Amino acid sequence: MTGCTALIVAAGRGSRIGGDVPKQYQHLAGTPLLRYSAEAFARHAGIDEVRVVIHPGDRTLYEEALAGLDIGAPVAGGETRQDSVRLGLESLSEDAPDKVLIHDAARPFVDSVTIGRIVTALDSADGALAAVPVVDTLKRGVKGLVSATLDRACLWRAQTPQGFRYPAILAAHRAGQGKGLTDDAAVAEEAGLAVALVEGSEVNFKVTTEDDLLRAERHLAADSLIRVGMGFDVHAFGPGDHVWLCGVRIEHKQSLIGHSDADVGLHALTDALLGAIGAGDIGVHFPDDDPRWKGATSDRFLTHAGGLIAERGGTIVNLDLTVICETPKLRPHNAAMVARVSEILGLPRSRVSIKATTTERLGFTGRGEGIAAQAIVSVRLPE
Repeated sequence: MTGCTALIVAAGRGSRIGGDVPKQYQHLAGTPLLRYSAEAFARHAGIDEVRVVIHPGDRTLYEEALAGLDIGAPVAGGETRQDSVRLGLESLSEDAPDKVLIHDAARPFVDSVTIGRIVTALDSADGALAAVPVVDTLKRGVKGLVSATLDRACLWRAQTPQGFRYPAILAAHRAGQGKGLTDDAAVAEEAGLAVALVEGSEVNFKVTTEDDLLRAERHLAADSLIRVGMGFDVHAFGPGDHVWLCGVRIEHKQSLIGHSDADVGLHALTDALLGAIGAGDIGVHFPDDDPRWKGATSDRFLTHAGGLIAERGGTIVNLDLTVICETPKLRPHNAAMVARVSEILGLPRSRVSIKATTTERLGFTGRGEGIAAQAIVSVRLPE
């Protein structure tokens, strides 16, 4: 292949942060840490493929964290970070990209501007790394005492992503095995490659300790706005032998009537997501007098709403849907419905709640004339 691949390194154990799972799978505001950087690269126009290097024992955690994201298959890492990066690079060799960006999963707040600067820098350099200048006065200490003050004028703090021409960095990693180098720029320097400095961001910090995780929580709270949306939809029963609910076909003595597949659950969720970002309602985007949507599957509507949120840099925090009907009985299908909504929107299942209730045989749903659904969602958007 040509183009640019992002390689996210997530094979470490992260023991300094504590917890029952490695830090890259710990939750930050309800989202696994790894997912933040994976989404940032997946939605960047300059990145053609995203691949994650993981510990061989973390496959289940990986699949739960990145459910629904359209990225390449994970790669098993090695004993050290340097080994893991090399193995990730080797996995690309059959269909090699022109450029590769290497990023630590523990830096969740990499932004699109930084990614773009690295990609552009590789048009004229073998390598490029995001970095910020040192602003603090630096002291050398010996046995607890200051022995010297260092000149900070030319000092930078290295971050990731670090980008390289793919053939050059693969060769450098092959040649540098076992040397214990601390980042990929050091591997490139060892091989004599020229590495450009690109302006990074103070927000692009590395989560290493529990204090860092708290700092990340504070950053999200200060730099984002929570929006709430509500949705409601109703469809009447008519002739048929099944209904579609939350993307799942359920056998029934009647079907729901509608211009599309009449999936009342997905329609309510779509309206709620559109409402959360002030984007109108489902009828604005998919008019019921437009023949294009005749018989359409409603997962297309929900995918569209989720895409609009992603375009605005937003994240779906959670969804809560209540389906109101006497029949069919939905409890046997609940897990399948949660799984399908999670798949459509690329969300962990823990963020999707689907419930069913009746109206105690009161009203049109109680008389078995149709099904109603109401949804409430919360979305995090950058301010």
